[in-house]
Amino acid sequence: MLRGMATINIWADDVEEAGRWYAQFLGAQAYFRRSNPDGTTAYLEFRVGDYEHELGIIDNRYAPTRTAPGGAVTHWHVDDLEAAVARLLSLGAKEHMPVTEHGEGFVTASVVDPFGNVLGVMRNVHYLEILERTGPA
Repeated sequence: MLRGMATINIWADDVEEAGRWYAQFLGAQAYFRRSNPDGTTAYLEFRVGDYEHELGIIDNRYAPTRTAPGGAVTHWHVDDLEAAVARLLSLGAKEHMPVTEHGEGFVTASVVDPFGNVLGVMRNVHYLEILERTGPA
């Protein structure tokens, strides 16, 4: 039934500020944007990773009610987990879950970005096996 991740959406009160933060972390600019009727940015979208998955930032006025970070955590495979976590923390993210081994080849960590979203990163042997078999997009 599930064929692959298409879009991950996160929320921010200031979409432009969040877009700058993610552009700095990702080393790439958003490729798509949509405006609110008042001219502020309602949505920004980035292409991320080997398969150009979509990371969308949506104006918080459209978000479901929430009081704390939570919900599903998407873990993005990274080549150097410790370096990725260090970079996120240096950009102002706060630790959510420390680097944790879950078995051979599966190590995760997560942070809360400055906009209240949980962002997971991991070293995932399964991802690498699939990438080796299929090649980068």
